Amino acid sequence: MVKICVTGIGLISALGGSLEDSWQNLIAGKSGIRLHQPFPELTPLPLGLIGQKPSELTMLTQMVVASALQDSGLVSDAADCAVVIGSSRSYQASWEMMARQMYEEVANLPVSSFGNWLDTLPHMNAIAAARQIAASGIVLAPMAACATGIWAIAQAALLIQTGQCQQAIAGAVEAPITPLTLAGFQQMGALAKTGAYPFDLHREGLVLGEGAAVFVLESAELAEQRQAKVYGEILGFGLTNDAYHGNSPEPEGKSAIAAIKQCLERSCLSPGDIDYIHAHGTATQLNDRIESMVIQRLFPQRVPVSSTKGSTGHTLGASGALGVAFSLMALEHQILPPCVGLQQPEFDLDIVTTARLSKIRQVLCCSFGFGGQNAAIALGTDKE
Repeated sequence: MVKICVTGIGLISALGGSLEDSWQNLIAGKSGIRLHQPFPELTPLPLGLIGQKPSELTMLTQMVVASALQDSGLVSDAADCAVVIGSSRSYQASWEMMARQMYEEVANLPVSSFGNWLDTLPHMNAIAAARQIAASGIVLAPMAACATGIWAIAQAALLIQTGQCQQAIAGAVEAPITPLTLAGFQQMGALAKTGAYPFDLHREGLVLGEGAAVFVLESAELAEQRQAKVYGEILGFGLTNDAYHGNSPEPEGKSAIAAIKQCLERSCLSPGDIDYIHAHGTATQLNDRIESMVIQRLFPQRVPVSSTKGSTGHTLGASGALGVAFSLMALEHQILPPCVGLQQPEFDLDIVTTARLSKIRQVLCCSFGFGGQNAAIALGTDKE
């Protein structure tokens, strides 16, 4: 089996404009969530904004792709890379703006007034990233709700393992702060009023956040030839679907459990081999309850657990990619990141409340998305 290494990471979040800034603020227990009112027609809400106003998808993508390439030392040599960059919302902000123009400003506005609207089709962000780095190989643009980020990384790993390429740029980008997104989650009663408190007895719901994380993946053989820095290895992954409900998770967590078991089996690991779990941990009532039950059932040895959404907000399709980046930093620095916002745990888990030094060799990162999309990925390091 071809070993897949991560040799570059680009990340931007409400916690910071770079991987290092976000990581340092995370382990310091800081949060990028603030009260904002980006749209006058909606009341102020806690949000994980990167700047003072909602970010633009294309700009976020350009920044993280450039950062990942530079970090990997591939700045001028990415022509043969596959590109697998997903987003659950994609260009929704642009669509909402066009809809406003269409219905509020001028009746029967001609299509030509919207410029090149074809550039806002869901897959075009991945194609734009390929153009950015002059990559002429395969381009994929997965959409799997909150499981998108891990799915994108898994797809890229498969491309390398099956010999379709030796390098891939993979990850997810999300700019979800739009009026319709906020109104939709509010109508569902899913949004928090003061902040995100994963696994807390008094958790209120999720806080939407912007963010992006993109990785350079390559075969271990190529990474060694290039003498590239290696953050860690992708050991395996599991992908399942509940086939149950449009937004509620299956109450017994059956397919979530199946995804984790599938991931461990493909990684040749047992539950006892996992040193840390980066949980999905949205701070909604249902997600945290079911995820806690799944972890307790599969990991009775009480493996350390945390969710970073109390710091970054819930970046929807990008959340799994951010989780993988923070998990790789945990492996790199041998530090468990804290579950920021947690005050009073509801569940009997070993939840990391402050950054903790620990020997970490294998990490599990999970994402559980709307529609019952489940993803788990195992990461490892050879560093002693």
